[in-house]
Amino acid sequence: MTQSMRAPALTLVVALLILGTGFFQSWNSALVILNMGIISAIMALGVNLQWGFAGLFNVGVMGFVALGGLATVLVATPPTREAWSAGGLGVIAGLLMGAATIVAAIYANRNLPKGRVRFLGVAAILVVGFFVYRAIFDPAVEAIEAINPAVTGNIGGLGLPVLLAWPAGGLLAAGVAWLIGKTALGLRSDYLAIATLGIAEIVIAVMKNEDWLARGVKNVIGIPRPVAYEVDLQNSESFVAGAAKLGLDPVTASTVYVKLSYSVLFTVVLVLLLVLSQLALKSPWGRMMRAIRDNETAAEAMGKDVTKRHLQIFVLGSAVCGIAGAMMVTLDSQLTPSSFQPLRFTFLIWVMVIVGGSGNNYGAVLGGFLVWFLWVQVEPLGNFVMQTITSGMQDGTLKSHLIDSAAHMRLMTMGIVLLLVLRFSPRGLVPER
Repeated sequence: MTQSMRAPALTLVVALLILGTGFFQSWNSALVILNMGIISAIMALGVNLQWGFAGLFNVGVMGFVALGGLATVLVATPPTREAWSAGGLGVIAGLLMGAATIVAAIYANRNLPKGRVRFLGVAAILVVGFFVYRAIFDPAVEAIEAINPAVTGNIGGLGLPVLLAWPAGGLLAAGVAWLIGKTALGLRSDYLAIATLGIAEIVIAVMKNEDWLARGVKNVIGIPRPVAYEVDLQNSESFVAGAAKLGLDPVTASTVYVKLSYSVLFTVVLVLLLVLSQLALKSPWGRMMRAIRDNETAAEAMGKDVTKRHLQIFVLGSAVCGIAGAMMVTLDSQLTPSSFQPLRFTFLIWVMVIVGGSGNNYGAVLGGFLVWFLWVQVEPLGNFVMQTITSGMQDGTLKSHLIDSAAHMRLMTMGIVLLLVLRFSPRGLVPER
């Protein structure tokens, strides 16, 4: 098959797989796969910007996805007014004090003479600033978390439309990526991977433990949705009448309608990001980024600021991942920090990029859909296969072990798919031109 035909052919295959799920299982299941497939494709597109365009090995993808989810809570949920009255100003003052301490330490490090004076000056600023920061911040946090902790116990959000949280998630992830990039992008690729993984763990640990921010492990539920609620649709006479004409009961029709509405919104975002990524890839800026990726030394010799360009693409890719995180939390209507597992799901996003085709935006998107479909469907298919194989066996340890092993089919399948692609199509199913 020619390279020009690969993308349309694989698109058709993915479409048939999702349609087959609808016909042979249920349309609800098919739309769940479609919606999460779109979000996964957006994450893969963000990683492809960093790795495929510039060769940046970012293993902290889930940290930026989690920041996008946090932005949804801070933007879309209603504010907890009692908490703001009890400690809102104290939290803001404490955070400003912490930022001022860091800025003062950086200024002192740059301007004090080298030697003992610089060391003692920076150390004194950090120690004094830390204790002042904690003296302001801790009482405010305790006051906030004491406000109705069973339901809120956090500051809440701004109460804005939830769709505004999607670009806000990208901006929050981009801001944190800029701070990380200013520090970590001077590192070699393997050290950059370790640094980004560690920072992702720190971000998720903060989200789990800072209850005043987003309730920590108590989770935030009931996040506003940009589409209708199933109950409202089921109570609508016109909707019930329309569902009856299609031969559907109101419950099934309402769930399908809601998921389909999400699919339309998500598809608009995916198409917009894909078009912008393609324009960037074909622009002089995109050609420069690929030149830096292929040979940094030659690019520097031509006068290109490699570190600055790496920072640009690192921020852009992280912003795309942040948008995907905000969309995912909106789809679930809840923020669950423990679900952002960097080692597990970062691996899955990287498999999507490698299988699809690193450096090719269409390939990354197709890889996102295909790998997510396999991730969802392999376990039930594995259960069916194991039940069939062991149907004639007597009950015992071996039969139980074989049936229980179906739960591990996902990771094994991802490994097999990755090995097959690397063996027979090392540059991915839709390689870079």
